[in-house]
Amino acid sequence: MAKSSIVDIFKVRELRSRILYTLILLLIFRIGTVIPIPGINVAVIQERIAASRAAASGGGMGFSDFLDFFSGGAFSNFSVLMLGIMPYISAQIILQIALLVFPTFKRAVEEDGGKRKFQKYTRWLTILVSFVQGAVTAQGAFAIEGAIVPQLSSAGFFVIAMVSITAGTMFLVWLGEQITQKGVGNGISLIIFVGIVAQMPGAVWELISGVRSGNINVIAALVSMLMFVGIIVFVIFEQQGERRIPVNYAKRIVGRQMVQAQNTYIPFKLNPSGVIPIIFASSILTFFIQILQPLAIGNDTMASALNALRINGPLYNTLYAIFIMFFAYFYTQVSLNPIEVARQIREHGGSIPGVRSEQMERYLKDVLNYIIVPGALFLVVIALLPTLLNNWMGLPDSVAHLMGGTSLLILVGVDLDLMNQIESHLRMHRHDGLTVKGRIQSRNL
Repeated sequence: MAKSSIVDIFKVRELRSRILYTLILLLIFRIGTVIPIPGINVAVIQERIAASRAAASGGGMGFSDFLDFFSGGAFSNFSVLMLGIMPYISAQIILQIALLVFPTFKRAVEEDGGKRKFQKYTRWLTILVSFVQGAVTAQGAFAIEGAIVPQLSSAGFFVIAMVSITAGTMFLVWLGEQITQKGVGNGISLIIFVGIVAQMPGAVWELISGVRSGNINVIAALVSMLMFVGIIVFVIFEQQGERRIPVNYAKRIVGRQMVQAQNTYIPFKLNPSGVIPIIFASSILTFFIQILQPLAIGNDTMASALNALRINGPLYNTLYAIFIMFFAYFYTQVSLNPIEVARQIREHGGSIPGVRSEQMERYLKDVLNYIIVPGALFLVVIALLPTLLNNWMGLPDSVAHLMGGTSLLILVGVDLDLMNQIESHLRMHRHDGLTVKGRIQSRNL
């Protein structure tokens, strides 16, 4: 990014205000991650988490580490924001599936005002999911001796924890919506992005400390850093790649004006679903594991099931890969419906060279199926990298999570989207963009 481009960002008053507004709200989010739930003894909770990490030092990613990484440290602090934005994402998954299962619901959403109703349903379902996960979290706190202050009754803490966690989640949803409307970038994605970035200094320090103490091989550390750079380049290349379907539009009359014939194309991303399948898959597995944790106390069957679903275990990663493949197909069909795309092309007098009009839907479906397979396999490889790096190279959990899976795709995707929006604002005010040649392409998460 050129120096003049950075200066131009702060010359545009509207853009400067939007960036400042976004930074303030993100700062509020970071402050919220250290505000604990009323009635909880944070020191006891953190000692228990530290003990579990030490017990798992032989390898494997602890579930608490997994949640803590994507909540920006809020989980280990037992913060009111400890669930992060995951309940909102889980609610979106449920409603997206409902759109396919119930045609009546889909038609209602497609009507005028349907999107507003869909957002309303999503918020109400988010509250329900947050209450359930909040209850499970509160139940888990009861199993830790000394975690709840003696002055508070069990019933009182249970109610306070559920209300606090739910309120914290809905506050994050509100923050995300405000950033999207009045700030820069996609608010929900930026909240996850900032949570991951906040864990980077600790991950780097843990890697350095491991090398100094001799627990991590120096060669392995250097190789991991080179792999980190290489994976970023690979992810950017894959995120930017697209299959262009040429479309020719004949000369037509619109109103009283003659629209000249034109040739354009439909850009189909090599990874049409972006990071959504990984987020959906991790949200579902996280939800089930969190439900099993309190049930496993004193129950050998549930404890065995929970152990089988450990983050670094073969069962978890197999289910993870299957869910990613499923959601890659599912979300692509929802967001890029070949029938709907073909209908829009016909309505505007367009045609695809070499494809008959009645075969257009089948052609587009074949192209999408051809693209989805490598895109989904790419997501599976990226998602499983943390486990492979942790098991094979003995890297700390925080470093392994940072180098693969959801974190890396979110970091790259959100950064590209943010740069794209800033460039759009600059060009709208007749400034040069952030790039001298080409165009920044992005994908909303």
